[in-house]
Amino acid sequence: MTIDSQNLLESILQSLDRVSYIRPEEIPGIDLYMDQVTTFMDSHLSASRRYEDDKILTKTMINNYAKNRLLPPPEKKKYSREHMLLLIFIYYFKSLLSINDIQSLLSPLTERYFHTERPLSLEQVYSEVFSLEKSQIEAMKEDLRQKYSASENTFSEAPEEEQEFLRLFSFICMLSFDVYLKKQVIEKLIDQLPGQDRDKHSEKKHKEKEKEKDAE
Repeated sequence: MTIDSQNLLESILQSLDRVSYIRPEEIPGIDLYMDQVTTFMDSHLSASRRYEDDKILTKTMINNYAKNRLLPPPEKKKYSREHMLLLIFIYYFKSLLSINDIQSLLSPLTERYFHTERPLSLEQVYSEVFSLEKSQIEAMKEDLRQKYSASENTFSEAPEEEQEFLRLFSFICMLSFDVYLKKQVIEKLIDQLPGQDRDKHSEKKHKEKEKEKDAE
């Protein structure tokens, strides 16, 4: 095996230090046309790409988000700062949650804080939430170190030439199980949001795959 697991771990930990988010003050103070929206998102979230040619956001995606009621429609083909904030939330949620769950999560946010005169703005909600996320980086790094250490103690009886791969596989499995459990918790919390109709769950579920295809 040529996998250098220790260096890989250090590279991952260092990448967490470079994690950033789009600050509200970075969003232009004027409404943007769709091309300007996609250009802005591509430039500010490029570090999150897995591959160089991955698309952060496309016109089709934006249109389908509006179609599936994840995003309020633009005003005169222009998108406001609040549209941009919602698009950023969608970007992060879509890798983990279903379209229906994102809709359930964002609908109350949109109803209460999108273009309203409430004392608390959508921008303040966004800033508060992301400040909490940033504070979790060090805890996440320590959790990664512990899982990596545990994986290094697995498969001691396996042939030596297979141990490195199997230990990396163990590390990936532990991380995946962690994500799986947290996803289960998130879904249960979404089901407790006000306005969720449990009786319609089955009806929504059979439509979900088609909606997800449209929103990709």
